[in-house]
Amino acid sequence: MDEVRIGVIGLGGRGLSMMFALTDIAGVYVPACCDNYEPRLENAKAELEKNGKHMNIYSDYREMIEKEDLDAVYIATTWITHSKIAIDCMNSGLHAGIEVGGAASEYEVRELIRTSKKTGKFTMMMENCCYDRKEMAVFNMVKKGLFGEITHLEGGYRHDLRDEIVLGRENHHGRLANFKLRDGELYPTHELGPLMELIDINRGNRFLYLTSMSSKSAGLNEWIRKNKGEDYDLYKYRFGCGDVTTTMIKCARGETILLNHDCSTPRPYSRAYTVEGTNGIFEESHDDHKGWIHLDGDDGWLDFDESYYEKYAHPLWKLDETENAKIGHGGMDVLILEAFADAVRTGDAPIDIYDTATLMAVTYLSEQSAAMGSAPVPFPDFTDGSWISPKPYRRSKYCLREVCEDLF
Repeated sequence: MDEVRIGVIGLGGRGLSMMFALTDIAGVYVPACCDNYEPRLENAKAELEKNGKHMNIYSDYREMIEKEDLDAVYIATTWITHSKIAIDCMNSGLHAGIEVGGAASEYEVRELIRTSKKTGKFTMMMENCCYDRKEMAVFNMVKKGLFGEITHLEGGYRHDLRDEIVLGRENHHGRLANFKLRDGELYPTHELGPLMELIDINRGNRFLYLTSMSSKSAGLNEWIRKNKGEDYDLYKYRFGCGDVTTTMIKCARGETILLNHDCSTPRPYSRAYTVEGTNGIFEESHDDHKGWIHLDGDDGWLDFDESYYEKYAHPLWKLDETENAKIGHGGMDVLILEAFADAVRTGDAPIDIYDTATLMAVTYLSEQSAAMGSAPVPFPDFTDGSWISPKPYRRSKYCLREVCEDLF
């Protein structure tokens, strides 16, 4: 398949930017896009005209996937609609890529898996952080054995989103309803996606159980007090989601993972990416483009500077088109889209249906644990035991099991 035809569903800020990024990837054609919110449709039309691009525009994704000749869809709608739309698309013979977000129930993720098995189509979590420059360099070092045996991992989604959350109705954004009514690790995939690949989750290892605890909720109300005043109808609203949710996961091979969700405080952006092994430690600094490293024998902490990238950068980050990317979080958006297009061509996704289900499940499991006083909650084995003896994976430039240097 030389050219893949991908439709886009959801034209908010993320969906629109990724749609235009898709149109610039070699071998990808985007014939149609869709959104059920009229102002976004009008904005998409204006942006397409301004950029000299043409595609068919729909207000109902069902009509789009019925009428258009597509191979796959990219879905960037609200969190609670990702799975339903992906299931409809797989049932229509299309592969699906879904933007990040957690699941509301086990039934939701089980239905994704059942539909994928039935149709032979995949749903791939579009977790761009798996392809970030820093995470991929550390991934390369781990696979080369520089950290020894991995024992503990940490990550977080620490991001001041108070205005985006509170103004969800004004901006037609889906975060508000989730923060009003849910309490748990609502956005686990940015930190967890890259960590999973370091310790072979679903391929020789799996998550056994997790436990979660949330702080009280105060940050959103404080933001409302300072920025909207007492007349705003949410002024005294008791938001469900705590300001900080901490989740710990135990793995079958013995590793532990610490996750942190923090979107309601004035914290600058950080993913708190941390890797600890028997021979070394990497720890992300507060500037998310930097970090510290200590390998056994070093004299204290060393800056994870350009010298490490020169020696250990993943081959994908040595390509001119990645290094020179001007949009898309410094290049990782381009890589996740290229990986998705490659998966559509081959029918084999680097972040497969079991990875997608595992990433999404953290949200509803953390809600259950937090609601039960941080009780441990068993993590389902979505592979039904196949993680013990996993099938061979496809080696490619975008592989997340090993660094396939011979393919570059």
